[in-house]
Amino acid sequence: MSSKLRLRKRGRSMSNLDQFLQAIDAEVQAEHETLIDLCRQFVEAPSASPPGRTVEVAQIVEKFLNAGAIETEIVAGDPEAPNVVGHVCKGQGRHVVFNAHMDTMQPGDESKWSVPVLKLTRKDGRLYGLGMGNMKGALAAMCVASVVLARHRKSLPGSLSMTAVCDEVMFGERGAVHLLKARPDVHGDYLISGEGPGFMHLAPAEKGLLWLDIETTGDGGHSSGALRGKTAAAKLAGLLTRIDGINDLYADLPQEIAGISGGDGNLGLRVSLNAGTVEAGGVRSLIPTKARAQIDIRLPPGITGAEIEQKVRLAAENNPDIEIKAVKAWDANWTALANPVVAELSAAAATVRGEAPQLVVRLPGSDARRWRDLGVPAACYGPQPTLSAGVDDFAGEQDVLDCARVYARTAVRLMQN
Repeated sequence: MSSKLRLRKRGRSMSNLDQFLQAIDAEVQAEHETLIDLCRQFVEAPSASPPGRTVEVAQIVEKFLNAGAIETEIVAGDPEAPNVVGHVCKGQGRHVVFNAHMDTMQPGDESKWSVPVLKLTRKDGRLYGLGMGNMKGALAAMCVASVVLARHRKSLPGSLSMTAVCDEVMFGERGAVHLLKARPDVHGDYLISGEGPGFMHLAPAEKGLLWLDIETTGDGGHSSGALRGKTAAAKLAGLLTRIDGINDLYADLPQEIAGISGGDGNLGLRVSLNAGTVEAGGVRSLIPTKARAQIDIRLPPGITGAEIEQKVRLAAENNPDIEIKAVKAWDANWTALANPVVAELSAAAATVRGEAPQLVVRLPGSDARRWRDLGVPAACYGPQPTLSAGVDDFAGEQDVLDCARVYARTAVRLMQN
């Protein structure tokens, strides 16, 4: 590359930067088939969680990055679930971190799949296979973007790290949690997560989570002696009915993300409460002495877990036969819309795709919050087509390629920010 295009030079013109970005973009597009083949390799390497074994995927990531002249290392708290760090470039400017997870959801009912679960099927503009949407498509896109940028490391003004982690889909401790504790050098200045919020939207924010375990008790006996509202099951049912109204609560957004969308149905701005499991007894003709429910609550920005837990406890009406335990919780987290990571991702997506992405609140959790908890601005953008993975998991082929282009362009812009 000629010296006039080197981004390290002071007084560079915008036209030189534009030429550099166009050259990077062209190189990424030239790797289209390489990208598809990498997706194929990832899909063929099982990594469903549980158990979340990522050894084989990690080996593919390392081999690909190493072939692209990127040094890698394994950072593992569990040898069955390693994390990979790729050192793409190191400069004096800002440090950008790419992050994608290697584990996937379970396939569900495999009899419902119309394509092989662990084989990439390329048809009708889509790439099918377990994990393509969540999130092996984004993982491949970030790997390709990293390799392309590594070719120009002497011209890049900052640092770029590629992180591929395990244990994300079950909120585990072996992945990003372990990596960030063990390696503060990959905290970075900006985090780009490939965990798309669906529909090629951009998520500067995501909902928080509150898990509550509820247990009710009552006298047992034969069913012929049941009294209204006195059985453990009736007490639980009554409480569940009273707290169902929490689903109607909407948040007033913090000012720094005012104007962000809640997405379809405005779900990102509404509290969602669901009893995922409910159990009581095991014999039809006996009154159970205990009834239990596991509650999953998702919290929009502007409403805290403490507020909602208090509402649930108030609904229990101080009944000594109702016990409520909070077993996992974190509040919604976000990065200000004015932050460079949001602005540059949005601008890059607009350049690549012809229109700016909608800014939304991501509904499920992601590892982006692990970086935000450390004060690192983070945003989620990736080729996940809908809200979550499922039967016939897929990603749009053009979306995966576009994401690689967006990641590369954004990283360059952020390094010099």
